[in-house]
Amino acid sequence: MMTVSARSRLRRALAQVGAQEDLNFLLTNRLPRRLATRFMGWFSRIEQPLVRDVSIATWRLFCDVDLSDAAESRFPSLHAAFVRALRPGARPVALDPAILVSPSDAILGAHGRIEAGRLLQIKGLSYSLEDLLGGDAELARAHEGGVYATLRLTAGMYHRFHAPHDLLVESVRHIWGDTWNVNPIALRRIEALFCRNERAVLRLRITDYVVTLVPVAAILVAGLRLGFLPEGVDLRRTGGRLLPCNTRREKGAELGWFEHGSTIVVLAQPGFTLWPTLQEGARLRVGEPLMRLPQRDLP
Repeated sequence: MMTVSARSRLRRALAQVGAQEDLNFLLTNRLPRRLATRFMGWFSRIEQPLVRDVSIATWRLFCDVDLSDAAESRFPSLHAAFVRALRPGARPVALDPAILVSPSDAILGAHGRIEAGRLLQIKGLSYSLEDLLGGDAELARAHEGGVYATLRLTAGMYHRFHAPHDLLVESVRHIWGDTWNVNPIALRRIEALFCRNERAVLRLRITDYVVTLVPVAAILVAGLRLGFLPEGVDLRRTGGRLLPCNTRREKGAELGWFEHGSTIVVLAQPGFTLWPTLQEGARLRVGEPLMRLPQRDLP
């Protein structure tokens, strides 16, 4: 049995963790989120050498940043380092057509089957798929009984995301929202957080199936860019209109990028299965297996 002193130490440790979570939540969510995000969007683009060097050094001090696989070794600004491209071959892609790969570097969050129109945000807390999709009941029904995976990009990760399979981008829709932090602390405290934040809905056609990517913004995410849209298209100025695309991308080709870390929710129709070795908290890289296509489509 646990001794009195051991129980006391455990209580103190739990209290300390709780205090740290309270402080983290206060610092990242109780400040003016939109103002902080706009400021970061401006500040990160400053190309003055001293500002750039101090900014990048501070970023690397507080985040787990690996720039060794970047296409460039020097960056004109912190923003350029955030949205860096990788050198060719840095992310090998599983070419097996039976495999749908991770579209981004990420930490795997909640994942599983979509049941009764709901997905897990974190253990014990769920949210509505239709709400996530901005009220698109038809698209939500198309994914009922399918599977999903939540991919969290931390601030130090590679921020571009890629085609998880050979695909056709059928449409894009921007949904205006807040910029809550999307770390586990906030996920435990803010109900339906992904449905509150700014996001985009990318409807993709893979073989005969619909797969949907939902990139979700967060605090300090100064923008979401989609490289396959015509140059100059600002998602935040589209007013939530559905943007037809009809754009083809090969597996592994770039789709877009976050201008900081954030989250992508991957949704697949019934018949898809999650890769059997996936575990919550695991680190994934672009091109690694995430799901398997329906059995009838396997070679």
